[in-house]
Amino acid sequence: MIAFEVERGAPEPLTDLARRLSRAEEKDRARGMFFLGALDVVRKEAGEAAAARCLAASRERAFVPFFLYPITSFLRLSYSAAGLLAPRLGGFEAAMRTMGARSAQDFLSTVVGRSFLALAGGCPKRLVSNLPSGYSTAVNYGERDVEWLDARQGRITMFRDFMPHSYHEGVVRAALDAIGAREPHVHGRASSLLDSEYLVSWT
Repeated sequence: MIAFEVERGAPEPLTDLARRLSRAEEKDRARGMFFLGALDVVRKEAGEAAAARCLAASRERAFVPFFLYPITSFLRLSYSAAGLLAPRLGGFEAAMRTMGARSAQDFLSTVVGRSFLALAGGCPKRLVSNLPSGYSTAVNYGERDVEWLDARQGRITMFRDFMPHSYHEGVVRAALDAIGAREPHVHGRASSLLDSEYLVSWT
Protein backbone atom coordinates (compact mmCIF):
# COMPACT_ATOMS: atom_id res chain seq x y z
CA MET A 1 0.00 0.00 0.00
CA ILE A 2 1.36 3.43 -0.96
CA ALA A 3 1.54 5.98 1.90
CA PHE A 4 0.88 9.52 0.73
CA GLU A 5 2.22 12.66 2.39
CA VAL A 6 -0.16 15.54 1.59
CA GLU A 7 -0.44 19.21 2.39
CA ARG A 8 -2.84 20.27 5.13
CA GLY A 9 -6.40 20.53 3.83
CA ALA A 10 -5.68 18.57 0.63
CA PRO A 11 -7.97 15.69 -0.33
CA GLU A 12 -6.86 12.11 0.45
CA PRO A 13 -5.08 11.03 -2.77
CA LEU A 14 -6.57 7.56 -3.22
CA THR A 15 -10.10 8.89 -2.73
CA ASP A 16 -9.33 11.80 -5.03
CA LEU A 17 -7.99 9.40 -7.67
CA ALA A 18 -11.12 7.24 -7.51
CA ARG A 19 -13.35 10.30 -7.96
CA ARG A 20 -11.38 11.51 -10.96
CA LEU A 21 -11.38 8.07 -12.57
CA SER A 22 -15.15 7.88 -12.17
CA ARG A 23 -15.58 11.10 -14.17
CA ALA A 24 -13.37 10.12 -17.11
CA GLU A 25 -14.63 8.67 -20.38
CA GLU A 26 -12.86 6.40 -22.84
CA LYS A 27 -12.47 9.29 -25.30
CA ASP A 28 -10.45 11.40 -22.79
CA ARG A 29 -6.79 10.99 -23.72
CA ALA A 30 -3.29 12.43 -23.26
CA ARG A 31 -0.05 12.12 -25.22
CA GLY A 32 2.35 9.28 -24.52
CA MET A 33 5.23 11.69 -23.87
CA PHE A 34 3.69 12.61 -20.52
CA PHE A 35 3.60 8.97 -19.42
CA LEU A 36 7.21 8.54 -20.50
CA GLY A 37 8.30 11.71 -18.70
CA ALA A 38 6.62 10.73 -15.44
CA LEU A 39 8.21 7.28 -15.62
CA ASP A 40 11.61 8.86 -16.20
CA VAL A 41 11.20 11.11 -13.15
CA VAL A 42 10.41 8.03 -11.04
CA ARG A 43 13.29 6.08 -12.55
CA LYS A 44 15.79 8.83 -11.72
CA GLU A 45 14.47 9.45 -8.20
CA ALA A 46 13.50 5.95 -7.07
CA GLY A 47 14.96 3.42 -9.50
CA GLU A 48 13.85 1.06 -12.23
CA ALA A 49 11.73 -1.17 -9.99
CA ALA A 50 9.68 1.83 -8.87
CA ALA A 51 9.17 2.89 -12.50
CA ALA A 52 8.03 -0.63 -13.32
CA ARG A 53 5.43 -0.43 -10.52
CA CYS A 54 4.07 2.80 -11.97
CA LEU A 55 3.93 1.32 -15.47
CA ALA A 56 1.99 -1.64 -14.09
CA ALA A 57 -0.39 0.75 -12.32
CA SER A 58 -1.17 2.41 -15.67
CA ARG A 59 -2.41 -0.92 -17.12
CA GLU A 60 -0.55 -0.10 -20.33
CA ARG A 61 2.49 -1.90 -21.74
CA ALA A 62 4.40 0.86 -23.52
CA PHE A 63 4.00 4.38 -24.88
CA VAL A 64 4.73 6.23 -28.12
CA PRO A 65 5.35 9.95 -27.47
CA PHE A 66 2.68 11.47 -29.73
CA PHE A 67 0.09 8.68 -29.51
CA LEU A 68 -2.96 9.33 -27.35
CA TYR A 69 -3.65 7.08 -24.35
CA PRO A 70 -6.55 7.06 -21.86
CA ILE A 71 -6.34 9.72 -19.17
CA THR A 72 -7.43 7.01 -16.72
CA SER A 73 -4.11 5.27 -17.41
CA PHE A 74 -2.19 8.48 -16.78
CA LEU A 75 -4.11 9.17 -13.60
CA ARG A 76 -3.22 5.72 -12.23
CA LEU A 77 0.41 6.10 -13.26
CA SER A 78 0.85 9.65 -11.93
CA TYR A 79 -0.85 8.98 -8.58
CA SER A 80 1.28 5.86 -8.14
CA ALA A 81 4.35 7.91 -9.04
CA ALA A 82 3.41 10.71 -6.64
CA GLY A 83 3.09 8.22 -3.81
CA LEU A 84 6.57 6.89 -4.49
CA LEU A 85 8.12 10.32 -5.04
CA ALA A 86 6.46 12.15 -2.15
CA PRO A 87 9.03 11.17 0.52
CA ARG A 88 11.86 12.23 -1.77
CA LEU A 89 10.41 15.47 -3.13
CA GLY A 90 8.60 16.92 -0.13
CA GLY A 91 5.05 15.60 -0.42
CA PHE A 92 2.35 14.60 -2.87
CA GLU A 93 1.78 18.11 -4.28
CA ALA A 94 5.51 18.68 -4.79
CA ALA A 95 5.72 15.37 -6.66
CA MET A 96 2.82 16.40 -8.88
CA ARG A 97 4.46 19.76 -9.58
CA THR A 98 7.68 17.99 -10.54
CA MET A 99 5.86 15.72 -12.99
CA GLY A 100 3.93 18.68 -14.38
CA ALA A 101 7.15 20.58 -14.95
CA ARG A 102 8.67 17.58 -16.71
CA SER A 103 5.62 17.28 -18.98
CA ALA A 104 6.00 20.92 -20.04
CA GLN A 105 9.72 20.50 -20.67
CA ASP A 106 9.11 17.40 -22.80
CA PHE A 107 6.35 19.07 -24.81
CA LEU A 108 8.40 22.22 -25.41
CA SER A 109 11.35 20.14 -26.67
CA THR A 110 9.26 18.75 -29.56
CA VAL A 111 8.85 20.40 -32.98
CA VAL A 112 5.33 21.45 -31.98
CA GLY A 113 6.56 22.79 -28.65
CA ARG A 114 9.38 24.77 -30.23
CA SER A 115 6.85 26.33 -32.59
CA PHE A 116 4.73 27.19 -29.57
CA LEU A 117 7.69 28.98 -27.97
CA ALA A 118 8.52 30.75 -31.23
CA LEU A 119 4.97 32.11 -31.45
CA ALA A 120 5.41 33.63 -28.00
CA GLY A 121 8.42 35.55 -29.28
CA GLY A 122 9.99 35.81 -25.84
CA CYS A 123 6.90 37.46 -24.37
CA PRO A 124 5.49 35.80 -21.20
CA LYS A 125 2.05 37.37 -21.74
CA ARG A 126 1.83 35.97 -25.25
CA LEU A 127 2.94 32.55 -24.01
CA VAL A 128 0.25 32.46 -21.31
CA SER A 129 -2.36 33.69 -23.79
CA ASN A 130 -1.45 30.77 -26.05
CA LEU A 131 -1.56 28.13 -23.31
CA PRO A 132 -5.13 27.01 -24.16
CA SER A 133 -4.03 26.08 -27.70
CA GLY A 134 -0.93 24.34 -26.33
CA TYR A 135 -3.06 22.24 -24.00
CA SER A 136 -5.40 21.31 -26.85
CA THR A 137 -2.38 19.84 -28.67
CA ALA A 138 -1.32 17.85 -25.62
CA VAL A 139 -4.70 16.42 -24.53
CA ASN A 140 -8.12 16.09 -26.13
CA TYR A 141 -10.33 16.99 -23.17
CA GLY A 142 -11.18 20.09 -21.17
CA GLU A 143 -11.24 23.83 -21.79
CA ARG A 144 -8.88 26.59 -20.67
CA ASP A 145 -9.42 30.37 -20.59
CA VAL A 146 -7.06 33.26 -19.84
CA GLU A 147 -8.10 36.59 -18.31
CA TRP A 148 -5.64 39.46 -17.87
CA LEU A 149 -5.67 41.41 -14.61
CA ASP A 150 -2.81 43.72 -15.64
CA ALA A 151 0.22 43.64 -17.92
CA ARG A 152 2.08 41.01 -15.89
CA GLN A 153 -0.68 39.21 -14.04
CA GLY A 154 -3.35 36.89 -15.38
CA ARG A 155 -5.80 34.21 -14.38
CA ILE A 156 -5.95 30.84 -16.13
CA THR A 157 -9.17 28.90 -15.64
CA MET A 158 -9.39 25.21 -16.47
CA PHE A 159 -12.62 23.28 -16.90
CA ARG A 160 -13.00 19.49 -16.92
CA ASP A 161 -9.31 18.76 -16.52
CA PHE A 162 -8.49 15.52 -14.73
CA MET A 163 -5.10 16.35 -13.21
CA PRO A 164 -4.83 18.04 -9.78
CA HIS A 165 -4.01 21.75 -9.70
CA SER A 166 -0.52 21.11 -8.31
CA TYR A 167 0.36 19.27 -11.54
CA HIS A 168 -0.66 22.29 -13.64
CA GLU A 169 1.26 24.65 -11.37
CA GLY A 170 4.35 22.72 -12.46
CA VAL A 171 3.33 22.88 -16.13
CA VAL A 172 2.75 26.63 -16.20
CA ARG A 173 5.82 27.49 -14.11
CA ALA A 174 8.07 25.40 -16.36
CA ALA A 175 6.63 27.08 -19.46
CA LEU A 176 7.36 30.52 -18.01
CA ASP A 177 10.86 29.41 -17.05
CA ALA A 178 11.44 28.17 -20.61
CA ILE A 179 10.72 31.60 -22.04
CA GLY A 180 12.87 33.38 -19.48
CA ALA A 181 10.15 35.11 -17.47
CA ARG A 182 11.61 36.97 -14.48
CA GLU A 183 10.51 35.76 -11.05
CA PRO A 184 7.46 33.81 -12.29
CA HIS A 185 4.80 32.94 -9.73
CA VAL A 186 1.98 30.43 -10.22
CA HIS A 187 -0.61 29.78 -7.55
CA GLY A 188 -3.43 27.35 -8.27
CA ARG A 189 -6.56 26.28 -6.47
CA ALA A 190 -9.31 23.77 -7.18
CA SER A 191 -12.80 25.25 -7.59
CA SER A 192 -14.36 21.80 -8.01
CA LEU A 193 -13.13 18.27 -8.69
CA LEU A 194 -12.24 18.91 -12.34
CA ASP A 195 -12.15 22.73 -12.44
CA SER A 196 -9.33 24.98 -11.22
CA GLU A 197 -7.85 28.43 -11.56
CA TYR A 198 -4.33 29.81 -11.46
CA LEU A 199 -2.99 33.28 -10.71
CA VAL A 200 0.11 33.81 -12.85
CA SER A 201 2.52 36.72 -12.56
CA TRP A 202 6.11 37.79 -13.20
CA THR A 203 8.22 40.90 -12.72
